[in-house]
Amino acid sequence: MAKVSSATLASLDRASGKIASLALSSMDEQFAWFGRMPADQRASVQLIAQTGAAGFTAYVRDQREAIRLTADAFRQAPRELSRWISLRQTVELVRVALQVIEREVPDLAADTDERHFLTEAVLRYGREVAFTSAMSYASAAETRGAWDARLEATVVDAIVRGDAEESLLSRAAALGWDPDAPATVLVGKSPSDDPPTVLYEVRSRAARTGRSVLLGVQGSRLVVVLAGDTEEPTNQVLRRMSTSFGEGPVVAGPTVPTIADAHRSAADALSGLRAVVAWPAAPRPVRSTDLLPERALAGDPEAERQLIEQIARPLEEAGGSLLDTVETYLEAGGVLETCARLLFVHPNTVRYRLRRVAEVTGHNPNLARDALVLRIALAVGRLSRSRGLW
Repeated sequence: MAKVSSATLASLDRASGKIASLALSSMDEQFAWFGRMPADQRASVQLIAQTGAAGFTAYVRDQREAIRLTADAFRQAPRELSRWISLRQTVELVRVALQVIEREVPDLAADTDERHFLTEAVLRYGREVAFTSAMSYASAAETRGAWDARLEATVVDAIVRGDAEESLLSRAAALGWDPDAPATVLVGKSPSDDPPTVLYEVRSRAARTGRSVLLGVQGSRLVVVLAGDTEEPTNQVLRRMSTSFGEGPVVAGPTVPTIADAHRSAADALSGLRAVVAWPAAPRPVRSTDLLPERALAGDPEAERQLIEQIARPLEEAGGSLLDTVETYLEAGGVLETCARLLFVHPNTVRYRLRRVAEVTGHNPNLARDALVLRIALAVGRLSRSRGLW
């Protein structure tokens, strides 16, 4: 490449301050938002413009060091500006500065050859500046992404541990979570050993369902905190999200009012995940409330409490011999006529009482799964009463 004279280089050095001032004036004229920036931010832009103008002279002296020189000249620009303005605005500022350099620099050339050389140098310099700015913004975005990932992992870990501190809410809010949104925790096996890939896939699927999520990969376990109500009968959202997990069961805890209560959903979901092995035919995903018998058998006191509160106690308080009828019916193997003979009542009376049992508990004794739930609930109730806990 051609070389410029020492006189031209000296002129470039002397003109760098003027070029920086003209660039700032042009920014003020073209962008109203630039004039509204605080003084300290404008001072940072001014320093960047001066460094960039001086960097062009260094670039002209040694094109072989172009990448290093432009990186040094603009390294601080995006890091500082990214806190205050967007990448698009930064590109606009760089464009204006380069327009000023392109307009002013050729007049400093000693002859026509140097003028052509400086004009081409401005274009090359602008290309290097653009790449450097984009790379710096990408680096800043990666840094923020890594920080957000660590913060998100901390929030999910706190939910799993059962922490309901105020700091949990503020951290979740910093990640864009609506503090008033209902939350449901899903747990299962991670589909991959590469956490970034897992997080990307789950986020993509959540975005397609229009839901916010918080994610945590804990060894081979994937924990997903899903925003919004998931108590609809069809559970379409839960079914779609369950495809994000690896092989094996996926358990969803109950939907709680806010993320401050998400630890309860997580505790139930994890309890269900430990106990679901006892129900090989469990659907995917399965609600932790549908695993109350297995959880109770595994020694979960919360499951025992729910079985008593939802089934055993309501049956006892309902009266009308409902408790005796359902116990006899279950002991008779679900044979209606045998149950009626043992109770000395008409089979239609048994039918009526069983319908009332279904209304009171939500479980139909005629269905095999519901019969198991009722049997375990009644057994848990008797054990609790024998220990004086009920």
